[in-house]
Amino acid sequence: MSDSEPEVADPAAEAGVRPLKEIVEAILFASQKPTSTKEIIGILKGAGDSPDPSAAAYAKTKEQALREALSELALDCEGRTYEVRESAAGWQLVTRPDYAPWLRQLFPENRSARLSAPALETLAIIAYRQPITRADIEAVRGVAVDGVMQTLLDRALVKISGRAEVPGRPLLYETTQFFMEHFGIKHLDELPNADELRRVELPKAEVPEVPSDAGTPELPLEPSSEPNADASAEPNAEPAISAEAEDSSSGGESSDDPEITGSVPS
Repeated sequence: MSDSEPEVADPAAEAGVRPLKEIVEAILFASQKPTSTKEIIGILKGAGDSPDPSAAAYAKTKEQALREALSELALDCEGRTYEVRESAAGWQLVTRPDYAPWLRQLFPENRSARLSAPALETLAIIAYRQPITRADIEAVRGVAVDGVMQTLLDRALVKISGRAEVPGRPLLYETTQFFMEHFGIKHLDELPNADELRRVELPKAEVPEVPSDAGTPELPLEPSSEPNADASAEPNAEPAISAEAEDSSSGGESSDDPEITGSVPS
């Protein structure tokens, strides 16, 4: 037998100590944003000086114990109107998509935004082939995408990630953290059929021969004054796609897309 004092496996077994899953539930309930495991551990540690016996008991909680508590909490939430969900940004208590029609009535001023079919298709190309240039997107779509790219940038679904090392130094685009939070995924490998679709051969833009004394490289699009889409749309709702076709007489697309709701298109 070890001379050291044996550790208490479950602090909740001590009198007056609340189960860790209940404390975590309260943290997630009160949080206004997803909370990472590191942040939760920091909260538990910071509360250690409190006279509450539960606070002292969980001040040195390890990540493994916290994840077990989160798993227990997720099981407890089965059959309730909300669930525990992990996204790229952390853990969150969210209402189930089944209740969306009623919950939307609480926020009539924040109608969920929908992306048009052209914008959703452009977003899918970026998501599966990022980082990617605008010229390569247009080679796949067969039309100019200035309008929809502006919409996706304004709504913080895509961002500029750098410049391609080809003549002209065109801008590269990739999806954002908000994209993953909005669609309820933790990483890009969770996209439907990710491995298969990344291997599909797609058309590519021809690389222009640019002389060494050529002018300025491609400049970023000017930010729009319109506000971004509502970030509170239900992550697991099916995407609603507008019936508007791309009908710009110049071969491009309008940036006046109707708005997004939903989950990753499959």
